[in-house]
Amino acid sequence: MRTMNMTTTLSQKHLTSTATLEQPMVTIVVVPRERFSYSKQSLESIYTDTNYPFELVYVDGGSSPELKAYLEAQSREKQFKLIRTEHFLSPNRARNIGIQAANSKYIVFVDNDVLVQRGWLHKLVECAEETDATVVGTLTCIDSPIHEVVHNGGGKTYIEVRTENGKTGRYAVQKSYLEGKRVSKIPEELTRFQCEFVEFHTALVRKSFFDEHGLLDENLLSTREHIDLCLCAAKAGGTVYCERQSIVTYMTGAEFDWYDYTYFGLRWSDAWDLASFDHFRKKWDVEEDWYFERRYNRLGRRRYRALMRPIISRFPWKEKRNQFADWLQVFERPINNFISDRYARKHEYAKHSLGLRDRRSSKMARNLKSQTI
Repeated sequence: MRTMNMTTTLSQKHLTSTATLEQPMVTIVVVPRERFSYSKQSLESIYTDTNYPFELVYVDGGSSPELKAYLEAQSREKQFKLIRTEHFLSPNRARNIGIQAANSKYIVFVDNDVLVQRGWLHKLVECAEETDATVVGTLTCIDSPIHEVVHNGGGKTYIEVRTENGKTGRYAVQKSYLEGKRVSKIPEELTRFQCEFVEFHTALVRKSFFDEHGLLDENLLSTREHIDLCLCAAKAGGTVYCERQSIVTYMTGAEFDWYDYTYFGLRWSDAWDLASFDHFRKKWDVEEDWYFERRYNRLGRRRYRALMRPIISRFPWKEKRNQFADWLQVFERPINNFISDRYARKHEYAKHSLGLRDRRSSKMARNLKSQTI
C-alpha cells in the first residue's frame, strides 16, 4: 500500500485489569462514511455506551479545522490513536489505514455517523467467540427514533450461475432482511443469525483474516465493499453472522455542515459509483444485468436527496420548483464530475474512476439506437 502523507497522534495502549496491563481483544476503527456532521455524537456514543474493553483508532480523512481540533483534544483526553490525512478518503481506504494500526484479535469498523446501544460490543465479541465467525454484523437501524427502524438485519448474497436468453452466465444475488421493520415489533426475530452478508456501518472482522488474505479492496470506492468482504470471507471458508442483540443506528438526517458538501459529493459521485460497480462486476465475473442497470439508473440519487432537495424545498415559487430542480441537477452534475476527476488525478487508488462516465454514456447511446432501429 502506498505510503500516505499523514499526521498521527499516538496513544498509550492500555487497559487496567486488577493489577496487570492487558491487551484488549478489540480495536474499534472509526472511519468517515459520507459526512462529518455526526462525528462528535458518534464518538461520544462509543465512549458512553460501550461497556466492554477496547482500543480505538480514529481515521480522520480531511475533516474541518474545527473537528480536527476536537478530535485532537479527545485523543489526548481519552488516549486513542488518531490518524489524519489532509485529504478526503474513501471508506475502504480509511479502513485499511485503521487495520494496519491495529494489533488486537478483532477489528470492529464503525462509521462516523453511527450511534451505539449499550451492550453492543460485548454481544459482537460473544458471537464471534461462540461461533468462530469471520465477520459479525449488528442489527443496524436508521435515523430517529434511535435503535427502532431497521435498515439491515443481515442478508443473502451469492453468485448464481444460470441461463438467460440462451446464455449461461454468473449473476450477483442480494437480499436484505428485516429492512423497514420496527425493533419493538419483532422481539422474536432479534436473535443471532448466520447469513451471507452484513453491512459496514458497524462490523467485526477477525484480524487474522486480513493477515492471511490481505487488506480490503480499495478499488471499491463507494459501494459493494460489504458484499465483497463477505464473499471473500465465504470463499476463504469463513462464516458471517448478524448478531441482532447488538443494535446500532446510523444517522442521515442532520443538517449539513458546509464542510460536508464536497466530501458527500465525492463519496457518492457518479464516477465513484460507476468505478465500484465496474470493478465488482469484473472481480467476481458477473453479468451486467438488471441488478447493475437499476443502480446505474439511480446514479446521483443520494446527492439529490441530501444536497439538492433541501435547496429545492426553499425555492420561493412553488409552481416553478420542478423546473428549478431540473436546472439544478443539470448544473450540479458537471461540478460533481469536476470534483471526482480532480481527486482521481491526485490519488492513484481512485484513477480507475476516470473515463467511466463517458464509456457509460456511449453504451447507453448505442443501446438506445439499437432499440430505435
